[in-house]
Amino acid sequence: GLFVTDYFTRTPRKLSPFRSFASIELFHFHIPEDTVIAVWNLITFKEQGGTFGDQCPDRSITVYFRSGAPSVINPLHTHFPRDTAVPGSFALTLTWTLPNRTTGVFNVTSPLPGDWFLAAHLPKDEGKISVKGLYEECQYLFQPQLIVQRLVNIAVLYPGYVTEQSMAPHNRSCLYKVFVPSYTSRVLVEVLRCRGTEGCPLWLRMRAKAPPLHNSTALDCREHAPCQLALDLPFWQHWYYVLVEKHPGVPGTVSFQVTVQLTDCSRPSLARPPFLPSSASMNMPHSFGSVGGLALGDSPPLASPNGTKHPVPIPTASPAGERCWPVRPTLRNELDTFSVHFYIFFGPNVSVPPDRPAVFVINLLPVLDSGGVLNLELRLNVSSLCGENVTVFGCLNHEVPLTSGDNASVTCETETLAGFLLSVNATASLSRLRIPYPQTGSWYLSLRSLCATEHGFEPCTNVTAEVYLRAYLSPCINDCGIYGQCKLLRTNNYLYAACECKAGWNGWGCTDNAEAFSYGFQLLSTLLLCLSNVMFVPPVAIAVRSHYLLEAAVYIFTMFFSTFYHACDQPGIVVFCIMEYDVLQFCDFLGSLMSVWVTVIAMARLQPVVLYLLGAMLLSMALQMDRHGLWNLLGPSLFALGIMAVAWTARTIRRRHCYPPTWKRWAFYLCPGALIAAAAVLLYAFVETEENYFYIHSIWHLLIAGSVGFLLPPRAKPSGRLGPLPRRKGCGYQLCVNEQEELGLVDPAVASINSICTS
Repeated sequence: GLFVTDYFTRTPRKLSPFRSFASIELFHFHIPEDTVIAVWNLITFKEQGGTFGDQCPDRSITVYFRSGAPSVINPLHTHFPRDTAVPGSFALTLTWTLPNRTTGVFNVTSPLPGDWFLAAHLPKDEGKISVKGLYEECQYLFQPQLIVQRLVNIAVLYPGYVTEQSMAPHNRSCLYKVFVPSYTSRVLVEVLRCRGTEGCPLWLRMRAKAPPLHNSTALDCREHAPCQLALDLPFWQHWYYVLVEKHPGVPGTVSFQVTVQLTDCSRPSLARPPFLPSSASMNMPHSFGSVGGLALGDSPPLASPNGTKHPVPIPTASPAGERCWPVRPTLRNELDTFSVHFYIFFGPNVSVPPDRPAVFVINLLPVLDSGGVLNLELRLNVSSLCGENVTVFGCLNHEVPLTSGDNASVTCETETLAGFLLSVNATASLSRLRIPYPQTGSWYLSLRSLCATEHGFEPCTNVTAEVYLRAYLSPCINDCGIYGQCKLLRTNNYLYAACECKAGWNGWGCTDNAEAFSYGFQLLSTLLLCLSNVMFVPPVAIAVRSHYLLEAAVYIFTMFFSTFYHACDQPGIVVFCIMEYDVLQFCDFLGSLMSVWVTVIAMARLQPVVLYLLGAMLLSMALQMDRHGLWNLLGPSLFALGIMAVAWTARTIRRRHCYPPTWKRWAFYLCPGALIAAAAVLLYAFVETEENYFYIHSIWHLLIAGSVGFLLPPRAKPSGRLGPLPRRKGCGYQLCVNEQEELGLVDPAVASINSICTS
């Protein structure tokens, strides 16, 4: 056949260490129909400071693949919430082949068409809290690329018609497809009049949605006569692909005929007629994608280049148990993003008769509904059982309802069909099922009532069970509980939700308490972070005693908002917020930086109020630009230190000796204060992690407040004229000066010579 190659790529994204599904990078691709091979080219490279990160350490990258919905991953091996079904996915780990770049390749033969999702992340780290901009961070960028090769002009088989085919010696296979409409219980493909040099050296394979693989349902026509391949309970509203493959090493031309028959389960004694007036009656799409594809209302062609088509007799007999029951629709009510309720007509109470199942359909929209959680709840009305030992079984299956000829069967799986089982009885009257990131399309729920006997379950007689049924779509499982936050995330135009856990809780619904913080630990950490701000009381007292009232007001502001910010910032249940979190955070950061600013300005002994206003405006602007940026926070502080250095240098030049002049001021106040402040900055920048945050940050509070108490200068006394110093006998002249200046406690510019005394 003719192949067409398509190419798709995505923008590189920075990967993050795994903490929860909210920290992964998700990529969305769409694979077209009739694709025979899909190749993902996975490119990963390092960056550091805008250049190649050759010095960055090698960190493994895990990539997950899943069709239809995002992968439900669990790299930390945490526990899932109760009644949660975990769909499978494929994982791939990339290792580094070059110092700053690596490439991985992932091939999928005959992939399922539709949406495919890739999730990538780095391994979990130690949770170090780094200051933004302090050093060049190593970034790991991931870029997936997709190359697909698809077949065009695949021949279409029409139910009840024969297609003749001749397979030349250089050809090994022929591929066909047939569309299976709703209410089809059986697909039968048969090879007729097979003629070759060695009998019928053909393999017959069949698969839903994509071309068959080596492990697909197959039949060897050499060993089976007639060569018929039947498939029960096919997926509704999907293409089925039929591959007729020649045995290896068979010479010559092989000619054969292929026909397909679909059994209508709404009329079990009849197969679908060989001719329908329109493709709408066959429930087919408007275009088939084959040579001479039919438009709406066209009839099957009478001839094609590869063979002829003509009706064949249809048997009226069909296997037992192929009857299907009416499917009751549900009403979709959208409340919000991933908040959808499915209401049952004449519900929510459902009557389950003893002689037949009750079948319901839940339609999930493509792309829109796969990023949430599908929830199902069954509650049995025990009073409706009339004392009988009745159990109501529910089977939830994708794309086709499960019907079984064995009325006593309690399984929801077949060889080609997998489902989820729910059950309620008089003892356990409530059953729940949660499916995170469900595949879109039609989900069918079949409810059956069976009575328990000594020999197992048997059909009940004259007992109609009543069940309360609730089906809805939610963003997260139980809204992530009290120890998590449900976050709505977006990747390009795709929305999905995930839990972000706190206080040591983990898991898909923040229900795994293996590493959870106890209540006592949460209370201790909250008290440490809040009460450590009491260390600002001594600086406030020193400032008030030294008549630094503005500085004292700033320290009180900082102490107040730091206390209540940390009371509101706690991850557990010991939380107390007097304002919105963002307001408390801004005021805490502003108060901390303003405390540094006013302390440095006071050390410079500059009185203009404009400097205080300038600092408040600069710091507010910096915090609004980037609250966690290093230079936005460090810049104003360095500017204040520069002002102090200029003021001290001017005094030193004017007085011609160092300022402050006394060694006691340097030894007992300035040096200890500077060392304490430097130790606090080092702890904050290099030692603080998520695990030790509560006590390292409390030490930071103590050290910063203690350094302010050392660095704040003493009270500046007024420079009024002083009385004459006592005369010393034998001295002709006596020079009287302000002693406060000698201690470096007042501005030397306002100090004056008091008097010149003569003896």
